Amino acid sequence: MSEQILSVRDAIIQRRSIKKFNGQPVEREDLMAIIDDAVWAPNHGNREPWRLVVACGKEIVDLHHLLRDLTIPKWQELSSEDLAKQMMKFTLPGGYAFVIVPEDARQKERLEDYAAASTFIQNIQLLAWDRGIGSCWKTPAFLDNPKFREALKVQPGERVIAMLQVGYFDEVPKGRERKQAAEIVTVFGE
Repeated sequence: MSEQILSVRDAIIQRRSIKKFNGQPVEREDLMAIIDDAVWAPNHGNREPWRLVVACGKEIVDLHHLLRDLTIPKWQELSSEDLAKQMMKFTLPGGYAFVIVPEDARQKERLEDYAAASTFIQNIQLLAWDRGIGSCWKTPAFLDNPKFREALKVQPGERVIAMLQVGYFDEVPKGRERKQAAEIVTVFGE
């Protein structure tokens, strides 16, 4: 898909979380270019408190096996059709990025790092959208599973805060209404 070149406002307002990917792979070069730009997210002390584990090439099959093993009980007993249906939520995205942050013992730094990584993730989503690549930020329970952490080589003192699925899609979901400024802003002193 060709690059769109959206305004910042358009990217923010038009971006949608994509949950129905079409199975087209995301090229590693595209994902790496998106990440190269996303690192310009604001972050306290320029700590850049993130690292990623990505899967968007031949390694995605091994990731699918890991996700199958961790999320589908008794998958061996399912028919190949039933297993394929249950795995579609994992096999249709064209790539993955798992975002890992340090868990600083100091609360202020830990919260700052999480906030910075969150802006980094949004940058990835907006930059991907600008290239016609959808994304969905997920936080499934298996991110904390010791087997999953081991497979991603997550170290003690680190936490996986996001599974970012990326990929191409055929339909843009309808946007949901958002609260207006008047609903969420209180003027100081009033």
